Amino acid sequence: MAGPAASQAAGTQSQVLSPWAWELADRLLQPAAPAEPGLRASAATGSPSRLEVLQQLIDQLQHPLSGQYTGTPADHHTATRLLHLGGSLLTNPDSDTAAGLQMLRDRADRLRSDLVGETVTYVVNRNINLTNHCVKHCSFCAFRRDPGEPGAYRLSRSELQHKAHEAQRRGATELCIQSGLDPAASLDGSHLAHAETVLSDLLAAAPGIHLHAFSPQELLFMAEADGLPLQQVLQRLRQAGLASVPGTAAEVLSEPLRRRLCPEKLSARAWVAVMLEVHAQGLPATSTLMAGHIETAADVAAHLLTLVAMQRHAWSQGLPGFTEFVLLPFVGLNAPAALRRQVGRDQPDLQAMLVLTALARLLLGPWIRHHQPSWVKLGLEGAAEALRWGADDLGGTLMEEHITTMAGASGGTNQEPQALEAAAARVGRRVRRRNTTYGELP
Repeated sequence: MAGPAASQAAGTQSQVLSPWAWELADRLLQPAAPAEPGLRASAATGSPSRLEVLQQLIDQLQHPLSGQYTGTPADHHTATRLLHLGGSLLTNPDSDTAAGLQMLRDRADRLRSDLVGETVTYVVNRNINLTNHCVKHCSFCAFRRDPGEPGAYRLSRSELQHKAHEAQRRGATELCIQSGLDPAASLDGSHLAHAETVLSDLLAAAPGIHLHAFSPQELLFMAEADGLPLQQVLQRLRQAGLASVPGTAAEVLSEPLRRRLCPEKLSARAWVAVMLEVHAQGLPATSTLMAGHIETAADVAAHLLTLVAMQRHAWSQGLPGFTEFVLLPFVGLNAPAALRRQVGRDQPDLQAMLVLTALARLLLGPWIRHHQPSWVKLGLEGAAEALRWGADDLGGTLMEEHITTMAGASGGTNQEPQALEAAAARVGRRVRRRNTTYGELP
């Protein structure tokens, strides 16, 4: 049960969120309930093997690759069993492991091909983190700093405009803007006015560029700090140039896990409610999952099925919803010590992330068509390998990156278009430069 602080936070969130979004979020958020008995295939004589059970579970999803798609997502039990058994191929290897991994890869790759074809896409963009000053203390974050602390920074308006102008000069069609929750980021006492100025400054420096900005956590922070309905915040940001919203701050949409992982952060229900309001404004958004830390198969099942429920709702309203799913492996090298000790690993387990890439593709099915690995976290070669496991997009060139790099990632902070195109070519795929929402460039 949530304590008084969590209840108070939920009350504040529900006051700035539209009542319809808060109530709908409660219905769409899938519970991270324990799976029913029988997760493991029995070793008894005559019982199906783990490989056979995996095959049966994937067949039950009835995706277009079988020609029998019915439009019904997996239930929680099926999703949890699939995630658990898929992961167990690595944690409990046996004579079926190699065949099981091959089967998962092939089925995810076939579904990817069926949904989006053979072309790998990427966007030329610049990632700009405005500041690492933040009022939160998430257990996994190596980015945040208090003002005056070594490494703390806040970009000036001139620095911000210089970065935007330089990005457009280098061919960027998108700026991705995210930052810490900075209590000093206000203009005349308004956090929203400051954000509007940021967007206006960016467009002045890079006219016509796509502004992909402000996570659900940042949007909620603005609304709460200014005492404004989130709907009004979104409308004003759209008028200032906001074109789409990054789906970060989701981490894992499982309330029990979030109470351990990021208790100060917005709740899973609040994340869903904010994103429902984003969708209702007609703003496209991305979706993410941070994995490879202390999450369970049930937590991941709840997260993925929640994304499916949200996408189905958006489409039922004629809204774009989520444009992509991005798997974000946990990087622990510089993470706070407590979580780092629990995870026991400084860099992502590439094989585990490839398996999860395949499982996410199978469970998200036709509802989220584009899947993107993180070359910052996995390295470009690891991200390219993910293209064999159900992914179809290599993300952006970024030009700079601070949040993951400060956590200790070794994948770098910039990729030239030629490097991304060569990575796709190495796995035998053609490549296309895209815009933010996967459309053709002029």
